[in-house]
Amino acid sequence: MTFAHPVLVRWSDIDSYDHVNNVRYFDYLQEARIAFLSQIIGTTGDFFADHPCVLVSQTVDYLRPILLRHPPYDVDVWVESVGTTSYTLGSRIVDRSGESEDVYAKAVSVIVTVDGETHAKRPLADTERDALRKHVVTA
Repeated sequence: MTFAHPVLVRWSDIDSYDHVNNVRYFDYLQEARIAFLSQIIGTTGDFFADHPCVLVSQTVDYLRPILLRHPPYDVDVWVESVGTTSYTLGSRIVDRSGESEDVYAKAVSVIVTVDGETHAKRPLADTERDALRKHVVTA
């Protein structure tokens, strides 16, 4: 199951080439990733206080420039795999405002669960693992 999170391009996101600066893609991906994890794991407070984790790797393939426009873009997020102390999320930034679905970027993010006090790796809790496994999408 894929989760879609709308993001609006802000004027401050635009660079001198009149498109979104590449570093802002990471902001859009992070915003969607946090919304996705908060929803599927069911946290009502601070997600990171309840389920400490850190992003250890993120790769982004830039497929086309994002332009300033009024309707939001969607950031789709899904779980690619679940390990013992980590999980991998896939995501993409999509424009669904026209007749076709245009993909602007694809990303893979690896998250490691950590102890909130020591910051050492910790095994995924059963509730985290179960919630993540329900959202695994295989290619």
